[in-house]
Amino acid sequence: QVQLVQSGGGLVQAGGSLRLSCAASGSIFSINIMAWYRQAPGKQREFVALIASGGSTNYADSVKGRFTISRDHAKSTVYLQMNNLKPEDTAVYYCAADPRLIGGVYLGSWGQGTQVTVSS
Repeated sequence: QVQLVQSGGGLVQAGGSLRLSCAASGSIFSINIMAWYRQAPGKQREFVALIASGGSTNYADSVKGRFTISRDHAKSTVYLQMNNLKPEDTAVYYCAADPRLIGGVYLGSWGQGTQVTVSS
């Protein structure tokens, strides 16, 4: 079992930056992938970024060049550095350990979510 606790988020103006944190506890050695997702009002949850156990990363096209996912093994924490934020980045952001979507249900371990609001 993996427990994820998020911190960060808040209200910023367009062009500003925020850093989200996700601290993992429990069976952390079983984790293969850590990922960030987001969900805006009235929209479906969408993939943002991931980092695999080997260190490789992937990003959604909408955030490439602006967001960076990283990890600190000593602190069992994953980060999402968000630069040049845009109003369309406004959403609730979730971190996830080994996320899987099966039969319309999201499996894996998920954080509690944190609000990011970007004003124009």
